[in-house]
Amino acid sequence: MPRPTDLGALAGAAVVVVAVAVAVGRILGLRRSALAVLAGASAIAALVPVGALPVAGLLRGVVGDLSFTTFVLLLRGLSRDIRGGPPADPRATLAVRGLVAVAGLVLYPLALGLGAWDPYRLGYGDPWFLAALLAVALAALALDVPLVTFCTALAVLAWGLGACESRNLWDYLIDPLVFVWAASALLLRGARAAAREHGRSLQHEIERRSD
Repeated sequence: MPRPTDLGALAGAAVVVVAVAVAVGRILGLRRSALAVLAGASAIAALVPVGALPVAGLLRGVVGDLSFTTFVLLLRGLSRDIRGGPPADPRATLAVRGLVAVAGLVLYPLALGLGAWDPYRLGYGDPWFLAALLAVALAALALDVPLVTFCTALAVLAWGLGACESRNLWDYLIDPLVFVWAASALLLRGARAAAREHGRSLQHEIERRSD
């Protein structure tokens, strides 16, 4: 019988399959009703066995277990795509991307041995790390960015309950998938801003020379 931690991890991988399918459907211009059907069909497909493992299990073997931040963001995006509603708050999205990108840039290189200090060890219950997360959650609440507070609180709660196989809090907060999403989105945002600034500078130079 599968352990609860395995079931949770498979559910996370299944959500990834559903999110990818719905994203493709949205790009193809499907209506919300069709997206809902596609989401249900892809959820079933994610549980179809391929050999000894379901599709979600194979995906889990490739990408690992999702963090609760990724899980929340995927469910949030799926709900918006299928049920509609207001667009995502750009401030909240930018805050999550910034925090995840900074955390990943600090965690992954150092955890791979690029420095003498390994921040991954903090995730085994270091009280200063927990205090820092509390400060981040309270600051986000004060700045009216509840998404950051919710993701942080949910990750800490799940870690305290031992909801996943990992006993390290970092794995509940971020994972490589959400880090790549955050970093690439910020790089794209910066490139677009640089391109707009270059375009304005070029336009000003053309206008100056034409005067």
